[in-house]
Amino acid sequence: MGSKKRPFSTSSAIAKSNEPMGVAAEKGVSKENGDKEILVEDMETVEKMTVPQLRVKLRSLGIPSRGTKQELVASLKTFLNSKLDDAGNGAVAREDQVSSDKSVGVADNTSKRKARKVSSNQSDVAASEVSSTRQTKKWVKKDNTKDTSVDIIVKQAEITQELSAESNDIKGKKTVRGKRKVSSATASAHIGVSEGVDISVNQDEPWTIFAHKKPKDGWIVYNPKTMRPPPLSKDTKHVKLLSWNVNGLRALLKLKNLLIQQLADREDFDVLCLQETKLQDKDVEAIKESLSGYENSFWTCSVAKLGYSGTAIISRIKPLSVRYGLGIPDHDTEGRLVTVEFDYFYLLCGYVPNSGDGLRRLTYRITEWDPSLGNYMKELEKSKPVVLTGDLNCAHEEIDIYNPAGNKRSAGFTDEERQSFETNFLNKGFVDTFRKQHPGVVGYTYWGYRHGGRKTNKGWRLDYFLVSERIADNVHDSYILPDVDGSDHSPIGLILKL
Repeated sequence: MGSKKRPFSTSSAIAKSNEPMGVAAEKGVSKENGDKEILVEDMETVEKMTVPQLRVKLRSLGIPSRGTKQELVASLKTFLNSKLDDAGNGAVAREDQVSSDKSVGVADNTSKRKARKVSSNQSDVAASEVSSTRQTKKWVKKDNTKDTSVDIIVKQAEITQELSAESNDIKGKKTVRGKRKVSSATASAHIGVSEGVDISVNQDEPWTIFAHKKPKDGWIVYNPKTMRPPPLSKDTKHVKLLSWNVNGLRALLKLKNLLIQQLADREDFDVLCLQETKLQDKDVEAIKESLSGYENSFWTCSVAKLGYSGTAIISRIKPLSVRYGLGIPDHDTEGRLVTVEFDYFYLLCGYVPNSGDGLRRLTYRITEWDPSLGNYMKELEKSKPVVLTGDLNCAHEEIDIYNPAGNKRSAGFTDEERQSFETNFLNKGFVDTFRKQHPGVVGYTYWGYRHGGRKTNKGWRLDYFLVSERIADNVHDSYILPDVDGSDHSPIGLILKL
């Protein structure tokens, strides 16, 4: 199956070896458990072992034997060097560079190619790095679709981040290793990979993975721990708004009975806007009774299709007035909009229609719904500033979606929807508060269940707070709460100074 030469052996095996004993003596000998001599041969011999031979030898020494050939070789070198140090035999003598006629053959998918020659000191460092990272790294297989772009990874630590990833070019011609450190203030970086996604970051915080297939220089990942401003003083008058597509409120409450109340206790919001409640009118009263401290709640349910769509506003502040829908019968049968009027602004909780499978509702969306909603907001704005929040079902720019190239004709990222978003909202003077505050930040609010996108942060930003331009500078913080689960969307928040 492979070379019969072994990288190290017992003393009985040494006698049978064809290697000159002088060479063996120069390499050094150490003891294991007091009864076994280990002969350290030159690094070229170790590297020429086959993968099965390396794994057998590593297992016999009680060393993890999973990984690529290079990682197995590096682990073995690390073990040998540590044994030599423990025995006091000093560092293994080594030429500064391996001669060109002893280049190491590295296995490839279809052929072997020569590897770059390294000094023993470099080998020791590489071995140490691989040995330490192998214990903490997991690899997740990529989606079945073939990617011609790169996945983006980030590992954030409390003080520094260490990033390590392997990049394989799409034709399998080359392998590149990248290693660097980033400060927690930057909190992000990116390294391309095409064969897998390194999720070596803290798995309790998968949103700190910088994931994007077409990144631009300067983009960083959103991390609420480092990017949110200090709280406002108690003397500063403000309102705290939250919005969340719950993807079925009854199912959410069955799964996590006290989740809404726990969110209220933690975030101490003034107003919570919900989308896709999927409730019927008969369900509303029971849920109202479970809300402690929020006596004002306003619900609209779909009558066109029961258990579908639905929006709500839950508030500790009593509004001046409440409206349901756009006032247009063709748009108001699915429970997609609630408007409340406060002293200083109107608040709209909206759930924009999804263009659907095969983009069957795309024309309705961009020619009827979006223009009607934009005109309605401009009409309200004549008397007070307007805040629109909710699932607007559009990733406006390429920074707002993990895989822009692969979703050009997917509902939520078509050119038509993105242009409609600009025409009917942004160009009419409404400001995307998150993007204004974080112009080069990749932050998602939706991750599909189908491919487990939340675990690798492969998501979309579909949820927004849009505000009238005249109050845009009053926004203290526009943020995402990616740690709150229970839905395929995360809540978003807005702190507005009054």
